Amino acid sequence: MNDRTRVLAAVGLTVLLFLGVQLGSLALVDPFTESGRQAVENPQNPTNSILYVGIMLVATGFMLAAFKYDLDSLIRLLLVGVSVMISWYVFAELVPPLVSPFASEGVASGLAIAASLAVGAALLLYPEWYVIDSAGVLMGAGAAALFGISFGLLPAILLLAVLAVYDAISVYGTEHMLDLAEGVMDLKIPVVFVVPTTLSYSYLAAGSTDDVLENDGGQPAGETASSADDVADAAASDPNDDSSSDALERDALFIGLGDAVIPTVLVASAASFLDVDTLAVPMLALNLPALGALLGTIAGLLVLMHMVLKGRAHAGLPLLNGGAIGGYLLGALASGLSITTAIGL
Repeated sequence: MNDRTRVLAAVGLTVLLFLGVQLGSLALVDPFTESGRQAVENPQNPTNSILYVGIMLVATGFMLAAFKYDLDSLIRLLLVGVSVMISWYVFAELVPPLVSPFASEGVASGLAIAASLAVGAALLLYPEWYVIDSAGVLMGAGAAALFGISFGLLPAILLLAVLAVYDAISVYGTEHMLDLAEGVMDLKIPVVFVVPTTLSYSYLAAGSTDDVLENDGGQPAGETASSADDVADAAASDPNDDSSSDALERDALFIGLGDAVIPTVLVASAASFLDVDTLAVPMLALNLPALGALLGTIAGLLVLMHMVLKGRAHAGLPLLNGGAIGGYLLGALASGLSITTAIGL
């Protein structure tokens, strides 16, 4: 493929992965709400966001310590276990409606459990890039929907704003993402989206972190900002180093799963908590503010990809969360809501 085709293919696949997370979360908002999956008693409490950020920082410290003391296998098993759990949440809602005409409730539950265990087995036994990405979309949609119905509008906006600032500091300031990246690249787990730029690319054959950096000629794109997702920023380069080679010299680009999940929390929250007319889209809990947040995230993603394809890593959440919040507010105003109502005051 020529360079232009490779650019379009890489950007297109990244957009599709983000849309998979966003649309999947919207499809899960109503089922999760009806099943009582809210993680907190009062979703409107803004301290929920502060608590989450605190948990994230503690988990980040734990992961750094685990990598320092060569406990990589523990982290991998832990995150694969989280993948199985979130997959089960998703399959428990999706499988019963599909098999109910043919099977009992017990059989449907068994199939949901089997499907979630199959996700875990695939990640452990054959973590090729398309397995990682498929599991990432499944996990991302489930996690974003769970957080979306658990964070009201003000807590969700506060969460996105705080994490955008944290992401920028962790990339351009403390650069502790570098240490997390060193530990995560060899784990091959779905806390990062792998976007090939060549048809022959194999994530399994990429080898260790050192091999990836040597073969790909640079560092992955984007930064994540959530406890599990912090480690997804595989080998983020020094943003002040202009020596990075052109992104298209790499065989793949990497972007953290948290870059898709965190802005999608606002998409799901808007669909869950705003009392406005819904759009007639089958199987999706979609209204105009949620659509605005979705489109704003994609706009931020395209700007991010434009910057990344110049060959340097960047913090993703300032652009992605900023786009989500801006698009959400525009959609809320277009729905006839006031700004105070839109931000949950």
